[in-house]
Amino acid sequence: MYPAEEGVVVHTKALIVTDGPLSRPVPVAVRFEPATGRAAEPATVRLCFPGGTEWSFPRTLLESGLRAPARGGEIGIWPCGRVQTIVEFHAAEGVAVVQFDSSALLRFLRRTYAATTSPVTH
Repeated sequence: MYPAEEGVVVHTKALIVTDGPLSRPVPVAVRFEPATGRAAEPATVRLCFPGGTEWSFPRTLLESGLRAPARGGEIGIWPCGRVQTIVEFHAAEGVAVVQFDSSALLRFLRRTYAATTSPVTH
């Protein structure tokens, strides 16, 4: 778990999309890690699924994918209608497709902006 001053964690549900008759919702922790100051390490979003599976990608990819189809390496993100967002992961084992409520991802992004623009007091 990340300390509050080092990142943002939002818990939400997502729908694992399958070709079977039933898709299933799963809890997902959406985490944000601010940039460390080095140009090679942008602000990172992590999607943490049950069982320890995690995917990480730059926050800018999520920002772009909420408005229009965006791809970064093995991850694609795009809007699905007016209220859903699809995140697609490509790996050697296959492809995973996960559907989120766009409002949950937008709230998460707002919290990341607030965390990176708020002055830190000690």
